[in-house]
Amino acid sequence: MNIALLGYGKMGKAIEQEALQRGHHISFKIDLHNYEQLQQLKPENTDVVIEFTHPDSFWNNLQALLPKGIPLVSGTTGWHQRLPEVRQLVETQRAAFMYSSNFSIGVNILFILNRRLARLMNRYPEYDCFIEEQHHRHKADAPSGTALSLAQDLIDRLDRKTTLATHALLHRAPLPEELSVGYVRSGEIAGRHRVCYTSEIDTLTIEHHAHQRRGFALGAVIAAEWLKDKGEGFYDFGQLFEE
Repeated sequence: MNIALLGYGKMGKAIEQEALQRGHHISFKIDLHNYEQLQQLKPENTDVVIEFTHPDSFWNNLQALLPKGIPLVSGTTGWHQRLPEVRQLVETQRAAFMYSSNFSIGVNILFILNRRLARLMNRYPEYDCFIEEQHHRHKADAPSGTALSLAQDLIDRLDRKTTLATHALLHRAPLPEELSVGYVRSGEIAGRHRVCYTSEIDTLTIEHHAHQRRGFALGAVIAAEWLKDKGEGFYDFGQLFEE
């Protein structure tokens, strides 16, 4: 399979390594210094594009890529507020598009566990719930897309939580209906996410800790393999775990 990489930073290089190990070919490696090569992408030379860039450039990238008719896997986060527009553009262009806030296999298992646990814990309002996440100091968005995905799944399933309180350091007690989502940006932490339920009696925690970027890179390549022949549609990486 011919894979074009849009975004050739640390993640792009990790994706390249995983793709080559799985027998694929990298058709293009596009970054800021050679962005004009984006115009050369076409179905004849590229089977799938994997995009890991910056939230500020995501929308322009999407508008440039979708009309080309090449399936697109995106791992860029920080644009979720434009989700309806993205869905509309994918539908209008009849494109094949896959997005995930996190392509780690372990994190997607965490998503499943989080939803199931929330349904159980909805019966026990004596447990308060909160989310904590930690990432390296280079990460542009905060809270992480993964933390926001976890939070939305909780709000959808916990009657006692209706709004988010996102913060690096909350200088007040969260309101009972607020789901606290705390974040840290420091050092070179690959990623850690923790969902906690706590009461006067005990604490229940589910957690994922990424040791390196390789897990995200492998998941992105697996997503590209899956998307290549899927046809038009807006897909989520979590669908791979439901088949």
